[in-house]
Amino acid sequence: MSARILIVDDTPSSVKMLAAKLTNEYYQVLTAGDGQAALEAVDRDAPDLVLLDVMMPGLDGFEVCRRIKENPKNTHIPVVMVTALGNSEDRVKGLEAGADDFLTKPVEDTTLFARIRSLVRLKHMLEQWRLRGATSEKLGFVTEGINVLDRGTAADIILVDDSTVQKKKIIKSLGADNDRVTVIDDYEASGRVADIGGDVVVISLNSDSDAPLRMASRLRSLDLTRQVPILLIGDAEDQALFIKALELGVNDYIMRPLDEQELIARVRTQVRRKRYQDRLHEDFLQHLSMALTDSLTGLHNRHYLSTHLDAVMDRMRESEKPVSLLMIDADHFKQINDSYGHSVGDEVLYEIGQRILRNIRGFDLAARYGGEEFTVVMPDTPIEVALGVADRLCEKMANEPISVSGSKHKIVVTLSIGVSVSRGGDETAENLLKQADDAMYQAKKGGRNQVIPKPPKSAKTAVEALPG
Repeated sequence: MSARILIVDDTPSSVKMLAAKLTNEYYQVLTAGDGQAALEAVDRDAPDLVLLDVMMPGLDGFEVCRRIKENPKNTHIPVVMVTALGNSEDRVKGLEAGADDFLTKPVEDTTLFARIRSLVRLKHMLEQWRLRGATSEKLGFVTEGINVLDRGTAADIILVDDSTVQKKKIIKSLGADNDRVTVIDDYEASGRVADIGGDVVVISLNSDSDAPLRMASRLRSLDLTRQVPILLIGDAEDQALFIKALELGVNDYIMRPLDEQELIARVRTQVRRKRYQDRLHEDFLQHLSMALTDSLTGLHNRHYLSTHLDAVMDRMRESEKPVSLLMIDADHFKQINDSYGHSVGDEVLYEIGQRILRNIRGFDLAARYGGEEFTVVMPDTPIEVALGVADRLCEKMANEPISVSGSKHKIVVTLSIGVSVSRGGDETAENLLKQADDAMYQAKKGGRNQVIPKPPKSAKTAVEALPG
């Protein structure tokens, strides 16, 4: 996963060594030698993650982290403190300052890179919700400021642990500051966790089986718990499991023997992040309901698409990451209306919209462009991935006829899809739409039920991890 990482350290040799490791993993590296320079770099360059030393001249790392997190513009940027200070008091101080993690030197490379990938994924998701919020504001919807200083208290915490002695200690530690702790002793009860909800799920790795990681994986696959933070508790010898868990979508972990204050601080960090994301989501949904959706399909409408795509293209110029776009048309749709009536046609359009949603990622944007045409905007996406998604959608639609109410017949619908991708910083939203539209008409003229340009053989492999 490509990302821009800011290293903040006043020791040139440390910066050089860490920069070499990150560059070797294909990350773009920025550097700053003191706290003030770090704050300026964050404002100027908007990094995807900050690796921050604690002991520096002038502003120390704790103060730099606090200022980054207090700024609404930058609060979603992950901050990882990397320092020789290894005592619990310093870790807690860093987490309370807003750090997303606190690692003690020397940091094993595999652990560091797993942490970076996990936090960058989360940052990209938050960034897309922030971008949608900015789009809503441009359309005239005023958003009340989000409290970025939420303390993370009065949280609903779910503890999954089948031990007896350890469980009592954890409950005692977490049951402070008006927190509500629900205990589950069955690692197969992911459905119960989903029913309860909660602000954070704490799972103990005290079982000899792989049941705790299976539960974490299931929670990430369920709609109700996909965004709920997960924190693992384990031992030093569980390091390989911790790394695997981060790749599965677990947010954080802590090792035994448990330090009560560090456990509380890590839980607070996850609760604050979830509440921030929930508020972004709620604001967006509220604005969406005010007229930015197509009443028939429930997708975004063309007005919202236009404003959002402009914002995505502006961000593309800053990040230099590609934007792909799909233009989708239902083939011979007039024949459906003529044969079955407009009410059935409306049902078909709705189902097409739902199938599009089920086959794209959470931060892609689907819109009804007009009539029987749909558009999908795919930020930070190379054309190989976009072509794979389009080809899969085209095949699924053709091979799975649509059932309509009041009829025993199923209607076969095929799609013609055009795909375009941004080709540099001077690309405009209008050009991107026109290129996809032209490609879509080529698909229709060439026989319909196809994607133009044709996907390469490797395109399906590129989307194996996507939903559907």
